[in-house]
Amino acid sequence: MNEPQSFQGQPQRLIDRVVNLLDPAGNILLGTSLDEATASVRRGDIDAVRQIGGQFAICEQAGKTIRMARSIGRPMRYFLAKRAEGPALIIAERIDEIAEQLRKEGLSDQFNPSYTRMVPAHHLLELQLVGCPDPNPVLTRFFAPKRNRLPANIDQIGANYIGRLAEVCDQWLETIPETEPIGVMFSGGIDSGAVLVVLDYLLRRRGQSTSRLKAFTLAVDGDPSDSVQAREFLQKIDREMYLEVIDVPKHELSWQDAIRVIEDYKPLDVQSATMGLALLKALRNRYPDWKHLIDGDGGDENLKDYPIEENPELTIRSVLGNRMLYQEGWGVDAVKHSMVYSGGQSRGHVRTSAPAAALGFSGFSPFAVPNVIEVAEEVPFVALTDWDHEKLYGLKGSIVSSGVRQVTGIEMPTYPKQRFQRGAADAATFESVFPKEDQEYRDEFKTKFIDEAELLN
Repeated sequence: MNEPQSFQGQPQRLIDRVVNLLDPAGNILLGTSLDEATASVRRGDIDAVRQIGGQFAICEQAGKTIRMARSIGRPMRYFLAKRAEGPALIIAERIDEIAEQLRKEGLSDQFNPSYTRMVPAHHLLELQLVGCPDPNPVLTRFFAPKRNRLPANIDQIGANYIGRLAEVCDQWLETIPETEPIGVMFSGGIDSGAVLVVLDYLLRRRGQSTSRLKAFTLAVDGDPSDSVQAREFLQKIDREMYLEVIDVPKHELSWQDAIRVIEDYKPLDVQSATMGLALLKALRNRYPDWKHLIDGDGGDENLKDYPIEENPELTIRSVLGNRMLYQEGWGVDAVKHSMVYSGGQSRGHVRTSAPAAALGFSGFSPFAVPNVIEVAEEVPFVALTDWDHEKLYGLKGSIVSSGVRQVTGIEMPTYPKQRFQRGAADAATFESVFPKEDQEYRDEFKTKFIDEAELLN
């Protein structure tokens, strides 16, 4: 490595130290040991980093180089603090953890959430330990799935996709003691339905008791559509014994608290996190020792099941023509990419991961791991849809139900897509809880993070 160059006649100061606040226990590594995973990141071996299974966020130092890599399922942020002794690099999962570390070191006057940086999912980030001027990171993609490799055959696609999901879920079960219960965040939709049916199949195949499995469904004030759908789904596959509806009164919903937990202001993510937070708080009260949760988050992104008409920035050609657009946004080289938040599900997955972590759960999202995304990217979407919106929206149900039938032998029902926040409450309740204007979410975020930071300074 070359020696640091001077800056306006002043020698550069090497970063004095690295403060890594990431807890290794927050990783869910599948088929890979922690030593193997950290060594791969430390070496900067792109091929080896790609082989890390599961969901993870790893930071390693090799000499004067810091390397960081993560999957969608776990966020990772960093912040460069200026100190008289030399700059310090702080790495953490959350913005507020960085703020607290700065407070402990008497550096609160430097904090602003807009100065934090998110490591984008699926990239190896390299940062040289040189502190003035601030070093620019180098990003190298470690996950670049080939597109359109599968034939335009629904049954073959379904078998590959759900087969891979089953492999990942089976590896996840290996990490959990047989005595530990497992909760599925369950709406009766296609993705959570597939996860539940696959887990039921895997537990039976292992000869393990399926009584450890629960399907947790949120119902805010009464019997909203998700609770009806969830019960009907399980009745149709003769598994109603798994259902546990978690009733929550409307006054327990706080989108303001959700903003604090996810540290973001995007309305759809805040709304989803609000419901998730309410469900998980009720679960924690009911089951103080429960740990393991699994969900279907990422399934919509994988098979591109979002209403394009709701987003004026999107066309069907942009959705089908860009690799992992829903997972990564427009990409790290795009003007629209946010260095503070990353893009797509790489940003938005905090709606799921942050509430679970805040309440002491270990959450896992199998659809969001690279090995499952890889199969989804192999789907020939254009050949199957001919650029037709309605054909695209019907595709996920066909692929997933076919795959579940082939892998498990169960004919699972499929229902029209409905966002979690809409299915957990009726329309009147939803409208009475959430702001109608996007600016209200931004204002609340500013109050909680920007204004509070200024008070500290």
